[in-house]
Amino acid sequence: MTAALDTAQATALEQAFTAARTFNKFRPDALSDETLHQLYDLMKWGPTSMNAQPGRYLFLRSDAAKQRLKPALSPGNADKTMAAPVVVIVAMDPAFHEQLPTQFPVMPGAQALFAGNAALREATAFRNSSLQGAYLMVAARLLGLDCGAMSGFDAAKVNAEFFPDGRWAANFLVNIGHGDASGNHPRGPRLPFDTAALIL
Repeated sequence: MTAALDTAQATALEQAFTAARTFNKFRPDALSDETLHQLYDLMKWGPTSMNAQPGRYLFLRSDAAKQRLKPALSPGNADKTMAAPVVVIVAMDPAFHEQLPTQFPVMPGAQALFAGNAALREATAFRNSSLQGAYLMVAARLLGLDCGAMSGFDAAKVNAEFFPDGRWAANFLVNIGHGDASGNHPRGPRLPFDTAALIL
């Protein structure tokens, strides 16, 4: 059985959740290839249904790559995204089921279950790539990075620019780097348990 983090480890909980913020402004510090590989190698262990891994990640680090993204961004997201050290297009691969024979061998029929059902593939790809994008953000925080997730963009434009073969499809965007707190808004409240949850 895994034990809960004790008080000496409470800073990990704060870093990942209770003290973490959505950042709108970042320091100009570059993120290395090694850091991005470390980020992926940590987040990939997050659980998904049937170990399906439809999440795909396009790391836009160069100015040229980010400029290609700019026409698809909503006006309020453009400047902060261009200034972020890295922008991640969290995408999904609707053909994720092709990997199931190796990723979920305990169920030999898993691939066939999805092969003839486009609606099931789409729903599963969206749900699990969203989960994987969330794991990406938590992993980034645990590695000392800060994040700003965004859904204010034109997905059709992103797909046409970056995924013209239709193999992947954009889900959401995440700016990643070392945050500059001067760009933070006052922290918003969260719903209390009794509003958001029930115990039956």
